[in-house]
Formats: sequence, structure tokens, C-alpha cells
Amino acid sequence: MNRTTAPSGERLIDLCAIWDAGVSLSSAAWNGASCGVERRRLNEAKKVSRRMPLSPRISHPPRKQSLESSYIFYTLSQGGWEMLSSVQEVQLKQLEVTRPRGLGNRERGQVPRMARQPAPPWVHAAFLLCLLSLGGAIEIPMDLTQPPTITKQSVKDHIVDPRDNILIECEAKGNPAPSFHWTRNSRFFNIAKDPRVSMRRRSGTLVIDFRSGGRPEEYEGEYQCFARNKFGTALSNRIRLQVSKSPLWPKENLDPVVVQEGAPLTLQCNPPPGLPSPVIFWMSSSMEPIAQDKRVSQGHNGDLYFSNVMLQDMQTDYSCNARFHFTHTIQQKNPFTLKVLTNHPYNDSSLRNHPDMYSARGVAERTPSFMYPQGTASSQMVLRGMDLLLECIASGVPTPDIAWYKKGGDLPSDKAKFENFNKALRITNVSEEDSGEYFCLASNKMGSIRHTISVRVKAAPYWLDEPKNLILAPGEDGRLVCRANGNPKPTVQWMVNGEPLQSAPPNPNREVAGDTIIFRDTQISSRAVYQCNTSNEHGYLLANAFVSVLDVPPRMLSPRNQLIRVILYNRTRLDCPFFGSPIPTLRWFKNGQGSNLDGGNYHVYENGSLEIKMIRKEDQGIYTCVATNILGKAENQVRLEVKDPTRIYRMPEDQVAKRGTTVQLECRVKHDPSLKLTVSWLKDDEPLYIGNRMKKEDDSLTIFGVAERDQGSYTCVASTELDQDLAKAYLTVLADQATPTNRLAALPKGRPDRPRDLELTDLAERSVRLTWIPGDDNNSPITDYVVQFEEDQFQPGVWHDHSKYPGSVNSAVLRLSPYVNYQFRVIAINEVGSSHPSLPSERYRTSGAPPESNPGDVKGEGTRKNNMEITWTPMNATSAFGPNLRYIVKWRRRETREAWNNVTVWGSRYVVGQTPVYVPYEIRVQAENDFGKGPEPESVIGYSGEDYPRAAPTEVKVRVMNSTAISLQWNRVYSDTVQGQLREYRAYYWRESSLLKNLWVSQKRQQASFSGDRLRGVVSRLFPYSNYKLEMVVVNGRGDGPRSETKEFTTPEGVPSAPRRFRVRQPNLETINLEWDHPEHPNGIMLGYTLKYVAFNGTKVGKQIVENFSSNQTKFTVQRTDPVSRYRFTLSARTQVGSGEAVTEESPAPPNEATPTAAYTNNQADIATQGWFIGLMCAIALLVLILLIVCFIKRSRGGKYPVREKKDVPLGPEDPKEEDGSFDYSDEDNKPLQGSQTSLDGTIKQQESDDSLVDYGEGGEGQFNEDGSFIGQYTVKKDKDETEGNESSEATSPVNAIYSLA
Repeated sequence: MNRTTAPSGERLIDLCAIWDAGVSLSSAAWNGASCGVERRRLNEAKKVSRRMPLSPRISHPPRKQSLESSYIFYTLSQGGWEMLSSVQEVQLKQLEVTRPRGLGNRERGQVPRMARQPAPPWVHAAFLLCLLSLGGAIEIPMDLTQPPTITKQSVKDHIVDPRDNILIECEAKGNPAPSFHWTRNSRFFNIAKDPRVSMRRRSGTLVIDFRSGGRPEEYEGEYQCFARNKFGTALSNRIRLQVSKSPLWPKENLDPVVVQEGAPLTLQCNPPPGLPSPVIFWMSSSMEPIAQDKRVSQGHNGDLYFSNVMLQDMQTDYSCNARFHFTHTIQQKNPFTLKVLTNHPYNDSSLRNHPDMYSARGVAERTPSFMYPQGTASSQMVLRGMDLLLECIASGVPTPDIAWYKKGGDLPSDKAKFENFNKALRITNVSEEDSGEYFCLASNKMGSIRHTISVRVKAAPYWLDEPKNLILAPGEDGRLVCRANGNPKPTVQWMVNGEPLQSAPPNPNREVAGDTIIFRDTQISSRAVYQCNTSNEHGYLLANAFVSVLDVPPRMLSPRNQLIRVILYNRTRLDCPFFGSPIPTLRWFKNGQGSNLDGGNYHVYENGSLEIKMIRKEDQGIYTCVATNILGKAENQVRLEVKDPTRIYRMPEDQVAKRGTTVQLECRVKHDPSLKLTVSWLKDDEPLYIGNRMKKEDDSLTIFGVAERDQGSYTCVASTELDQDLAKAYLTVLADQATPTNRLAALPKGRPDRPRDLELTDLAERSVRLTWIPGDDNNSPITDYVVQFEEDQFQPGVWHDHSKYPGSVNSAVLRLSPYVNYQFRVIAINEVGSSHPSLPSERYRTSGAPPESNPGDVKGEGTRKNNMEITWTPMNATSAFGPNLRYIVKWRRRETREAWNNVTVWGSRYVVGQTPVYVPYEIRVQAENDFGKGPEPESVIGYSGEDYPRAAPTEVKVRVMNSTAISLQWNRVYSDTVQGQLREYRAYYWRESSLLKNLWVSQKRQQASFSGDRLRGVVSRLFPYSNYKLEMVVVNGRGDGPRSETKEFTTPEGVPSAPRRFRVRQPNLETINLEWDHPEHPNGIMLGYTLKYVAFNGTKVGKQIVENFSSNQTKFTVQRTDPVSRYRFTLSARTQVGSGEAVTEESPAPPNEATPTAAYTNNQADIATQGWFIGLMCAIALLVLILLIVCFIKRSRGGKYPVREKKDVPLGPEDPKEEDGSFDYSDEDNKPLQGSQTSLDGTIKQQESDDSLVDYGEGGEGQFNEDGSFIGQYTVKKDKDETEGNESSEATSPVNAIYSLA
């Protein structure tokens, strides 16, 4: 048959072609729901975050089994993740850094101007899910054998479109890969016999193909998938397959409906039953939606109700429409036509808003009566977790108002909402507390009537403790727990590999105890998949959990040497996915040294992830995670780099500019130099197009020729791949004004005068209108007014900002809080600054009201074993809303459903006495003042006091792993003996003695803690070759329980610690003396020492030499073969196990590398015999001798050098020194040598030697050097007799002697 045709009397309408009147929400309603400054700020941050996405702050994806998260986090930092940043808690306070805001001038400080971008709600939700997943089960790597696990399946109620092929999903994993088969209606479904049915390759998904014909209805039924390999069988849910149905409306001829004006009317829809049920809405035959209000509305059953019919209701017809989900079609019923009988035949529109409309039209008024439900009482059942919808529709003239109440309490304000003009009450996510009696009250001026609805809350099964996969090593114990709750109480059925447990082969290692299966001394043969089916009359839950027995040493599952970059002060998490059986113990170390990282700023989760709560600079480094079990160990490294945050330290400021001028918005950013910075701009929260009139630089945005269209908000967004910061400013553009022609234009601008004549009008309970007269603007237009208030009850004399208004406003309606005695003042602001505050207005006291909130941080904790102290954070004075604020404290034992105990308290704590030990209580604290009670508070779970545990761990087993570590295994204590919250199992151990004779040991007790309900652990950092004793206790919040039986064990011999005080001395250049002391911890019988040394000189390294010594030798002398090289010595002690930790020292530096003082100190006694010293002294002596000879020769030479100009110019008589054409170099510092003969004119007589530079002149124009030391040239050599009397001699300096030699 053709599914797209219909009889001529019906119409099938494309859903996409019309407006869905039943779902639409008016823009006015949306705007009303979303207005508010805080909502707008959050939206701004969301818009920026959408346009400027942050990259993940972590360089690798989290582990699949339990580490799914966003990062920020990741980081979340990146948060970051970062993480966490971040991403960031859960509210992550470290990820929500706030920054100051201002109005363009920081010094004004009126109102916030810029805020750090808050993390969107989905980031908090993702981070919370991430934290909850950190304790998840460990998955087996796929390369190891394992039973099958269902990974994907169709929903339990699977409704399919009859026009499409049917797809029933079933996918599973396992090793070896599982095979699949199906049952239909609990019988084997033979796929091979049906040509339309096939199974996808490497999957169990069924595909039923109707391209070649067939009816989908033939395949309806209950299907179940079985995934099997040689280690077990896993089951899917029972999938109920149904084909969607959209039956046609039956043919009918509807007569006109005749009704008297003012009478009630119900137009029944009666849609054809569809699967799923269709969505009903009413329209006219011309496809116009029917306007609905509290008089005319559609009920939940689809009928259209008229509380009273008016003449205007006959202006249109009424057609019921049914929208079917899968076919995307709308079926329209034949329309109803109304005929209204009236005493006033004219439909005068002016009477619609008449205050007494019904009387004006001659309609008799009458008391309300219920149209739905009928009668005075009814009952309704709802399942836990579903929505409860209660409906009351009443008739009457005038139209009645509906109000809702709950007997014995208030409506749950956080879950209750009113719909359909208060005719329906919806309570979301119903719980057992919502059961009881509700009643609706319908009232008008003629009277009232009420209907009582008794609500019973039942529950399909829901998990309290869902069974998880169990991975055990051979010989270990374990348990599968399957706990569920419901109403009525569900029954639990266990199956193994799809068969009832009762019919499975007996297993002596398995014991069934109700909802728990206990395994003892598990062996390889115990591998299987167990199913837990818990059900009641309202539904069922089916869970698979396999038991896998493996013996696997630790292995790391993530890439090695990962790099994580995170922003300073953010939170981050280092992942180290691992696997092993027995489950390894994971420890973290930083930079390869130090103790295990846990506590303080570090937190290690059960799955091995290391969380650093607040990143600091010193946290940068290499982190090593080490996983250890009895079969070995594995390790991995993560390198953490800490980056500086991106901060805008000079933000753009609000500006007012005239059209045509130039504006510059600054945005200076500080960021980590190793990260790439990107600075972008938004205008009115949209990306800014940088046109020809704009210039974007690294630290500013310049706008040339400002126009009116440039007015708006500008946001600077500075971002790196890890984080971002933003700042916003507003640009106001002033229109051109006429050029002033008088002298007032030259007057200086100033702050505005204070506003005056404040007046309060329109006094209401929660509002008042404030009006003022503006003061003089002093040649600068007023841009804003700030209204402030002061109250005289809690903080008299302190003024607070109330609201802000544009400069064009001088009257405003102020929203007020209850029970406050207000006084107001106004401040005017222009571009110059703020005015003085106005004089205060008269006072106005608002009336009180019940509190609108309750105290927070409610806790219940025991301070003694027989009490519970209930505490809370008291509400501040502005939340009191009335006098005599007090608190109603209620409590009762959880799950007993006993009556509430209550007491009224004026303080912030109350102690409940005579309580049983560690029992959960439901606690509520409600605020109350003289005007009434606050909203109904939520229940908080608290616990009475703890007592010391009564039992010790039993069957404590000690297994020595190596010389420094042991593994422990014990049996779990019963929960009723803990008498509190199980914090940890704790092992106390001490060193009783050493196996070495005469070695004193400290018997100080040490402890190792194993948090949570664990059954195994590792104690490390023990001393080898020692006798130990150990006891175990259970620890709760009160303290330790009794100690277990003392266990004794002996650690085997280990390697010794490093030799102490290793000293290297060098008495001379031929020998090096070595001395050392015995190791502090021999850790066994010492066999001797091993010395390794090598000579090196710079980068050159010689051959290594190894020496072995006996255990009693502590000295050794090395004969140097190379006086220039240094030596590096490495010394270690050894036992039968091997060599221990080595200590390394180097010989002193040779004399040519050491300081003079050190060389003298070390070699003072032998330096005179060294060859290098004798050679140095000889060289110095030879140099001194040469200098003396040169000085003696120079002494006999003249000190005058004849110099002439290049051209032969006669010397003038003015300078007597230049008469002979010579230049005298003598000065006061050049004194005559001893033995010189001074002439009568003060010159020094030349000695017998006639050798001078003049004699070396070649008679030509000898050019001097280019350095300009001498200007001129040597003169032609004169006769000796002619020059003897005119030349003078001067004292010879070493410099002159050098010139002479040259």
C-alpha cells in the first residue's frame, strides 16, 4: 500500500511548511526570562568563547576507560583542562579569576567594567563528570585475552519508521573477537532462513531490508543479542521492537456546536492512537493558531476547553491537528463550527476591556466548577525520575483563577513550575518525597472550589551498586555486587554466560549470597561473564560483569615522554594509564628523586592520575609514574611546562568622541613569550571588520574619522593556544553641533553640579519612583547618573550603589528589598568627572516579607559517638527580609520514613543527642522571620558520630617482593564493625633487628596507609637484611581499631648504600691519595669495594681502570702517569646481591688551572724543584738583561730629533729651539740621566757617540709612518762638526729605546 496517500476528506501536511503553534515560545516570554545584568555578562563571555575557542591544555587524549573529560581540563589547563584551565569544580575557583572593571578611568572606580570570562555551565558539568570518572574500573588492553563486553545496543523500547529499513544495534568487544546470535520472543532467531535479515560484518547489528517488499509489522517482537567467545557470553537488554503507527482520522461529519454565551464548552479532539503518541495543537481551517489564555486553553488530553464562551468565539472555526513524529506529517480533523446564543447580539469590541464585561453583555455570573478532572478528588501514580503533571481546568463567570497547594508542606520550588496559565502543575524528576496530596483551588468573585489529587510515587529498579568487571590474579579473592532499589522492591536474578546460575556447573570457589557473589582463591577456570537482572512490575535492569583471571606484569598504556603545557595557578591532571594483574600500585616522583607525590598540592586518584591543584613555577619538571606489582614494574614520564598567564594590563577605556575625530583604544598585553599571542577585536560582541578607516596594531586599535556607526562596545581579546583574556570599552560618538558664536564657547569644562530636589513618588511595596532636577553640566554633557542608597538598620551611614541611568533621564523606578529603611542620593557624571552627591531624599521603609532563601553549607557531623552536630552558615542581614530571623532545624533517620523532628534555633548550630553510632540522617534547615517561612529547603545527608572500629583485618598475608618491599593482602572487615566511615586500612611495622651482628637498629614504628576499601597494598622503603614485625588496623574518622595478629618477616640481602666521606687528596703531582668510610647501611654482608677511575683533559677521556678491594680496606694511592690531566673516581660497595649506590669525586685541578693562591698552598714545599718553575725564572732573567742592555745603549744617544717641513722653509728667530731644524721631545717628566753634561743654556751635552736618527737620514724626503706620530721628515745629514754643538740629549725611556731598535 502507498503510505503517503489519504482519503479526500483528510489532509496530510508537511510539518516543515507550517508554524508549530503547540511548541513556540513568544519572544516576549523569552526576553522576560533571560533579562538581567548577570545573564548578559554570561552571554557576552559565551559569545567570546564561541568565537575564540581555547585549545586543549593537554597534549594527549585521556584514557578511554575512566578519563573522559573536556580538558581544559583539560585544560582544562588546559582545564584546563589546561584543564582547566579550564576549565575548571565542581566549581573551580582557580579557573575563574576576576579582574577589576571601570568606566574608562580606573581612578573613578564606580562600577565594574570588565570581567574575566567565567567558565560556561557545560564546562563545570564536564569537569564534574571528569572527577566522578576518576575512580572508574580499569579496562583490559585489547591485546590480552578477555571475555566479551557489550559496547553498543539499541534502546529497550525501539520504535522504528515503517518507511525505512530496520536496524537493531548490538556491538561487543573481546579477545578473541566474539560471535553473535539473537533470540526473538525468547526463541532462537535463525537469520540465515530469512533473506531480508542480515548481520553486519564484525558486529551483531541486525539489518532488516524492505527494499524488495515485506511488512515491517511482521518483525515486531522482543529481541536479545548474545555475544560469545571461549571465555564467556554477554547479553544485551531485551529490545522491544515496535513499528511507528500514524493512523488516519476516522471520517465524521460535525454539526455546528450551539452554546449559550457564558456557558462552558469542551471541544473533544480524540486523536487516533499513534505510536508514539502524536503532538496535539488547535488551529483554524485557514491554518491560523487558536489564541489561548486563561479562558480558552488546551488540556493535556488534547481537548480544547472554554471556561465560558463569548460571542467573539464564533468568529473562527476550530480544528484539532495531530503531528506524528516519524512520518513528519500533520493530520487535521474536520473543523468545529460554533454558534453562540446571546442576549446581546451585537459584538461590540469596546466591551472586551470593560471592567464588568459579562454584566454589560447580560451574562449571568456563577461560581467555579471543574471541567477536568471531575469531582472533588482523584488519584495519580507516577514513576520516580519522571515528570508529574497535575491539571485542573475550571469553568465559571468571571473566568476563575487557579492556585496549587500541597497538604502538609510547600511545593518544591526548585522542581515545580506552572504551565497553561496556572492550570497545570509540573514537578520534574519526581522522588519519593513528592508523594502526598495536592489540591488545586479555582476561585472568582462568586466563590471557590477545590479538587484534591492523591499522588503515589512508584519506582522502576535503579542502581545502588552496579556490578563492575572483576580482574583478579590467580589465587586472589573478589566479589560481584548487584544492589538495586525500587518500589516495589525489585528481585535479583544471577546468570552466568546467559544461563541461570542454578543450572550452571558447580564452582567450589564461588559462593552466592543474595545480591553478592563471592570468589575465593580464584583460578583460570573461573573466567566467565555474569549477568545481574533486577526487576519489578515497572521495569528491569540488566548488567553484564565479567570475571577475568590474569597474571600480567605492569604495563603503561599511554605514549612515553608526553609534554603538557599549563597556565600558572591553574589546575591540571597528569594521566598515567596502566594495567597489570594483580592491580599494580602507582607512585609518582618528580625529577627522578624525592618521595612519593601525594598530599598537599598533589592528589593521586585511584586510577593513577596525579592532580596538581594549583600550578606554580616550581612545579615545572619531569614527573615519573611507577606502577608496581609482584610480577615487576613499569614507568613512564610526563614533562610539565608552566606558562605565564595572558593578561591585559592596560585595558581600553570608555571614550566620548566627536564625529570626524580620531580615537585610539589601547590594549597592552603581557603573555608568556614561548606562546603565540593573537590579539583580535570585537564590536558589539561580533568580529570587527578592519576597514580603511581603522588601523590595528599589537597594542592598540585606531579609528580615523569617527562616524555614528562606530559607536558601540569594543572588546579586546588576547589569546594564546592555552588561555585568553578580554577587556571591553564603550565608544560614544557625539553628533556635530553648531559652532558657538559667543564667548561662552571658550569657557573651560568642569564637573557637573550636584542634582537637587529629590522626590519619591509612586510608593509601592517593592518599588518607588525617584525624580530629581539635574544640575549645571558646566559645558560638558552629563553622560550618566548613579543612584545610591543608605539604610539605618544594619550599616547606617554607609552608601551603596543601587543602579545607573543614562544622562538623559531624571526619573527612575527603583526596585527595593523588603524590610529596609531606604534613603537615596544621586551623582551626576560627565567626561570630566563626577559631581558631589545630592542631598539625601526622605526615607522610605519597605514592609517585611518571608525570607526568599535558606542558609547554606548545611552539615551534619558527629562530635561524639552518640550525637550529631548540625551546623550552617547564617544568613546575612540583607537576606533576613524581616525581624527576628531564626532557623527551623528538621532531622530524621534516612530511609526509615519516620516523622521529622524539629526545633527552632536562633544561632548557627544544633546538637542532636542520643543517636546511634554512625547513622545517616536527612537534615533540613529553613529560615523564618516574623513574616513567615522561607522556601522549602533541600535535604542534606549527615551522619551521627563515629566510634572506634571493633574488628581487625583477618587473614593478613605477607609476601616479600624484594629487599625493600613487601606486598600485603587481607580480608575485608564487615561494614557493621567499622562503626563509621572506612577511611583506610593501616599497617604498623617496625624493624626488630638486623641480620648483621652488632649493628644497632632503630625500632621506631612506621606506618603505611591504604585508603578506601582495599584488600591489598605494598609497603616499601624497608631496610634489607632485617627482621620486621607488622600489625594491621582499620581506621575510621574516630581513629584506629584493634590490631591484628602480629606478622613477622625477613627482608633479603640488598645492595649497600654509598661509602661515606669519600676524600681525594693530592700531596704532589705524582700521587693521589684516596680515603673513605664504610657505608652507613651495609644491607648485607660486605664483600668489598669497587673503584673505577679515568683520566680526562677537557673533552679527552682516557681508558677506565677498575680496582677491587676487600671490605676492610679504606685507603688507596694512585700513581699519576700524566701530570696535566685530572682524574674522576667512582667508588661503590658491594654485597652478594651486587654493587650499591656509587659516589663520585674528582682530583684537584692542575696548577695552570687553579688560582695562584691554591697553587701556592698545595705545592709550597716542592715548587722550587719543579722544571716549569726553573724555566720561567730563566726567561724572566733573560728579558730583564735585554732591557738593561737596551737602556744602556739608549742612554748614550741624543734626545733631539731634527725635523723639517717638507718644503725647505727657513727657521725664524722666534723659537730658539728650532734654529737648527730639530724638534725637542724633552719635557718635565724626562729628566736627564746621571752623568749627563749640561751646557750653559740648559741643554744636555751629547756624549761621544755620534749615532742618532739624523745619521740615518738618506738625504731625501723620507716619508714618516701614517699614524701621525711625527710630522715632517728627517733632515739631510749635516757634518758632524756643524751639528755637535746644537744637538741636545734627553733621558731615554723604554719606549724611545724600542723606537731606537726599530
